[in-house]
Amino acid sequence: MPTNYYSSDYLDRVSHLRNDLDWLAQQMSSTTSRLLPVWQQNNLVVSGETVAAAMLEVHHIEALRTVDVEPILLGLVNGTAYFTLDVSHIPDPHEHEVLATAGLFEDLRKVGPYVDRKEGNLLAYARGINYWHQRHRFCGVCGAPTRSESAGHQRRCTDEACNASHFPRTDVACIMLVYDEDRIIMGKSPRFQGRMQSVLAGFLEPGETLEDCVAREVFEEVGVRVTDVEYQHSQPWPFPASLMVGFRARALDTEITIDEKELLSAEWLSRAELKATTPDSPVQLPRPDSIARRLIEEWLAED
Repeated sequence: MPTNYYSSDYLDRVSHLRNDLDWLAQQMSSTTSRLLPVWQQNNLVVSGETVAAAMLEVHHIEALRTVDVEPILLGLVNGTAYFTLDVSHIPDPHEHEVLATAGLFEDLRKVGPYVDRKEGNLLAYARGINYWHQRHRFCGVCGAPTRSESAGHQRRCTDEACNASHFPRTDVACIMLVYDEDRIIMGKSPRFQGRMQSVLAGFLEPGETLEDCVAREVFEEVGVRVTDVEYQHSQPWPFPASLMVGFRARALDTEITIDEKELLSAEWLSRAELKATTPDSPVQLPRPDSIARRLIEEWLAED
């Protein structure tokens, strides 16, 4: 089965080496190691006929870092170490001596579908883990400042009496294709641009199974009860910090009653209608790098 966009099956995260200071120093001094800077949740890319990640040599870290920001190890790809660094403290990166000629900072939500999948994962990973660091500079237990540890995969409270450890967290969201014979429910969220519609989705709540989440979210959003909830596949979605867990579910009833706080509209659409969509159609499918698009395309292909 092919992997979804932003998946990291090719990446060696080398978690057992994150506290090996000698090994980390070797990677930080290697001429082959690469750096992926992130500025205000935007990734550095080079655009031309295609879009590619802009990867700097790691020695540039000294010209980019501050005392409050540490480089983060992403992992190894074919023996090459990749790091990321938050450069949000730089007022205008496109005027910086190192960054000005390296590329442009772009929102990955804009350019993600056009980036090589492996590079896209590195960019997504860099964006996601820097987002976590930005929001955990202070201890959630006592409020004291925290410091980065374990090559950027842990933060620790600087108050010795507290000494709490904090680890990156991911928000689990269920996304589900709800079907009734030859049609599925497509909905439009207020955050969707243009004419795009998608399958339904919602966040997992404490004490809830994934299957329970699917049933609850579908009923809350469109008033439809479901059964035969079946897992399909998952996708990292660092916009800002989610894991999308994909399902199918069969509708037990078909009358739609939308939650107007969640959706602008929702409707049943047939395979024929979805296969006939063009750029001018009133309904547009989700972006091609999303698990939503894959769930729909897999279902359409079963005709």
